[in-house]
Amino acid sequence: MFDTVGKSAETAARKPNTLRKLERMNQALRHEEPDCVPISDFFWGGFTRRWRQELGLPDDANPYYHYDLDWIVTVPNMDPWIRPFETLSETAEEVTVKTGFGAIMHKHFSYPMPEMRAWETDTFEKLQGAQFDPPDDPRRFFSAGDNQIAGVGDGFARNSPAWIETVKSLRPDFPVYGSMIEVSECLTRLIGQENALLWMGEYPEEMGAVINRIGAHHLAMAKAEIAAGAGLLDGFVIWGDVAYKKSMLFSPVYWREYFKPWVAQIAGAAHAAGLPVIYHGCGNVKAIFPDYIEIGIDAYNPLEVKAGMDAVELRRQYGHRIGFCGNSDMQVWESGDRAAIMREVLRKLNAAKGGGMIFQSDHSVSSSVSGATYDYIVQLVREYGRYPLELGEFDETL
Repeated sequence: MFDTVGKSAETAARKPNTLRKLERMNQALRHEEPDCVPISDFFWGGFTRRWRQELGLPDDANPYYHYDLDWIVTVPNMDPWIRPFETLSETAEEVTVKTGFGAIMHKHFSYPMPEMRAWETDTFEKLQGAQFDPPDDPRRFFSAGDNQIAGVGDGFARNSPAWIETVKSLRPDFPVYGSMIEVSECLTRLIGQENALLWMGEYPEEMGAVINRIGAHHLAMAKAEIAAGAGLLDGFVIWGDVAYKKSMLFSPVYWREYFKPWVAQIAGAAHAAGLPVIYHGCGNVKAIFPDYIEIGIDAYNPLEVKAGMDAVELRRQYGHRIGFCGNSDMQVWESGDRAAIMREVLRKLNAAKGGGMIFQSDHSVSSSVSGATYDYIVQLVREYGRYPLELGEFDETL
């Protein structure tokens, strides 16, 4: 499915430990057993600050480097319109900006996530007529600047570094993945989820035409990103939430007709460049999980436990037709209960038998997780995640 050799000149410049991590990741995604189960995660800024304080670490300590984690993902500027944030109001406690998605976003600095309050594209007619900046605009990859995905999240940052410089800075120490949002993720940021669902229902065919136009835009942007990476990327993530706790946000039939083809083509473009693909989609996606297998997704993330996703059961159901990235229950992590955490971590490691698993949380590491708890989790994975796996009382037959 993907080439593990890499580009000789760039490979030669990387640290031996980084090459071991790259081979560990690729072996796992080929459903082979490497030396140990790969481990990484996505970290809230609030967690990182708490972790530093509780473990007595320097102000610039970084979990990826501290724990020598196995991979990291990067995001280029995916804003439809490449432009600086327009500051609508700002105090020491909060800021409200309009972004390159045309989203009015309010960020209270003491709260973990921002609020999207309104959208520039607030009618279906405006959406139909929207003309985005070119998908291959060099500023997306080679220039510093404001962009919504990198700048407005659990933190707030203006003038994010050029994507290519971030990739280059991380490559000596980590396997580095590029990434691209797919259409549903774009729509959530561009018009809001309520409007997206409403207009799918009111204008299904016309909305389908819009989805196809945006899908083509993001496919071209993904290809441009891979070209801009010029052999520096080790894999690719596709971001796209289409489900909630109980099921999909809209009909699987509609998803298959309009959204799936573009996910498949982005995955195909990455595979054509020799890059494994991890798809990130929150919620309960059981209704379309076989579709991700069909289009060749190498691993699915985050497999939210609270949405009924269970990697061990999915391994029983689907075997080694797809890999898993995540699924360790964040609510158990947040409890701090070490016996429950050990049970959770070791049980989920059953899904790593025969390879095919990257250990992570079932979403991202929140500020409700203590520094000592995450430290303990990493220790557990490093101790019990070595092959051959010996899980003791938590061993399950698959």
